[in-house]
This record gives sequence, C-alpha cells and structure tokens, in this order.
Amino acid sequence: MENNNHLKLESQICFKIYTVEREITKLYRNLLEDLDMTYPQYLVMLLLWEKDAMTVKQLGKRLFLDSGTLTPMLKRMEANGIIERRRSAEDERSVIISLTKKGDELKKKAECIPTQLVEDMSMNRNELTLLNDTLTDILTRLQNKK
Repeated sequence: MENNNHLKLESQICFKIYTVEREITKLYRNLLEDLDMTYPQYLVMLLLWEKDAMTVKQLGKRLFLDSGTLTPMLKRMEANGIIERRRSAEDERSVIISLTKKGDELKKKAECIPTQLVEDMSMNRNELTLLNDTLTDILTRLQNKK
C-alpha cells in the first residue's frame, strides 16, 4: 500500500498557517482589548498611522480586502469616533478615510503591541526576522502567479 503521509493533517502547511494565524489573532485580541479594537480594525489603523488619509480603495489594496468587507468595518470605526469618512472633492465615487483626534491618540497606546506580541510568541528578533522574510517571500511568489 502506498504511503499517504502527505495526506495527513500534520503534513499540511496550509493547516499550520491557518492554526498559527488563529493563535496569533487570539494574542492580538487580548492586546487590542484596551483599545476597543478588532484585529482587522488595528490593521486599518496601522496604515492610517503611517499615512493619515487614504481612500477605501487604497486601504483595500494594501489589506487585500474588498470594499464589501471594508466598508461595514469602516462605518463601525467611524461610529466609534476613531476615523472619519468623506467623499473626495476630485472624485465623488472615492471615499477618503482619515484619523480623528481620538484615532491619532490611540497610536500612543498601541506602541507596545508589536513588542508584547513578540514576547507572547516567545520568539527572538532573529527568528522573527526569518519568519517575516519567509512569509514576505511566499506572499510575493503567490502574487506573481496571478
């Protein structure tokens, strides 16, 4: 009989990535509790802390999310007073997302999150750098296949 080890769950890289992602998201959930923010909202905030104003389309492209997923989340963030949405003067179809004062002030509270996450994962800087480089390479290869 043929050896089917490659069909075992433990052999599936996709399952390991999926499981690691869920565990990391749990860590983020705990870290983001004080900010009253979900992990996807945190990703939006990271982009806006880098560059205060972005269109929904730009956010979607950077986060690999479509506007149908992004828009309801952005509306909740606006209701929480951390972002504002406004139509572009140049193109009425385009919605610009920017930080409110409250959203900008959250950056200070969030500064400890990356360090705390690494600590919670029990990884050293070299391991983290290797993992980041490997994941970036895999993502680039997959995107180049499109």
